[in-house]
Amino acid sequence: MQKIVLSMPEIKLVGITCRTANGLELDPATAKIGSTMQKYFYGKLAASIEKRKKPGVTYCVYTGYEGDFTGNYTYFIGEEVDSFDGVKDGFSSLVIPKQNYVKFTSGPGALPNICISSWQEIWAMSAKDFGGARAYVADFEVYDERAHDQQNAIFDIYIGIDE
Repeated sequence: MQKIVLSMPEIKLVGITCRTANGLELDPATAKIGSTMQKYFYGKLAASIEKRKKPGVTYCVYTGYEGDFTGNYTYFIGEEVDSFDGVKDGFSSLVIPKQNYVKFTSGPGALPNICISSWQEIWAMSAKDFGGARAYVADFEVYDERAHDQQNAIFDIYIGIDE
């Protein structure tokens, strides 16, 4: 994976969420991310989001961590918006705060395998590899036109780091 360090401004998002943990995601009986993604994509929920900034660009955010990546967290899927005016029932709003990030670019590879293997690489990294300790405030993936071919997807993962 390619890696760069950058500072990102605040990002406003609208979408849907679930509460889960990586341990739960290993067992299909307790996994929640896949069903949340299916609800979002098969329900065509993005089309109901008001004030979309970049239609078709999907953000998957990991936030509300209880500790580190081994604890519970909130998974969010949605799109960037200009404002939270007109957020419809059933949707959640989320602000990713201004933060320093290590940006990794994956692939190309088949989804979801490339996503899983990318995260496994990240979980094995140290603070030295990141250039700072992980902040565990908000980490996220961005899926744009490079991810439309699910057999050869490329996407970005942003890992928040302390200053």
